[in-house]
Amino acid sequence: MSEKHNFFADNNAEKQIDSKKVAALNDKLRKTFQGGQVMMTRGIQALDADMVGNILDAVRRADNFNADNDPYGEHDFGSVLVEGNKCFWKIDYYDKQLQYHSQDKSDPNVTTRVLTIMLAEEY
Repeated sequence: MSEKHNFFADNNAEKQIDSKKVAALNDKLRKTFQGGQVMMTRGIQALDADMVGNILDAVRRADNFNADNDPYGEHDFGSVLVEGNKCFWKIDYYDKQLQYHSQDKSDPNVTTRVLTIMLAEEY
């Protein structure tokens, strides 16, 4: 009888992830827009420049993480309300070629972080 290969055993499912390190890398990207790429959806881009600036500032300042909204302690998702515009932001982890998910989101040498900022209705 042949043994089945467990795809996930080679990836994050079996690997212990350092959530504090992931959170620090995510915070750096969110607060400084350095350490990854920042994307804005069409809905955000369609707003006037002052509103976009206010939303970006709110995302940078976001720090209301708790066990309910950040159960893994990685600071990878949040919401902000800016002058009636509810916005979400999220961080995804890709390999350096941006083709696949990163094999280790705690390792910036193999991971490209992508911060996406969107209107809530675009989610």
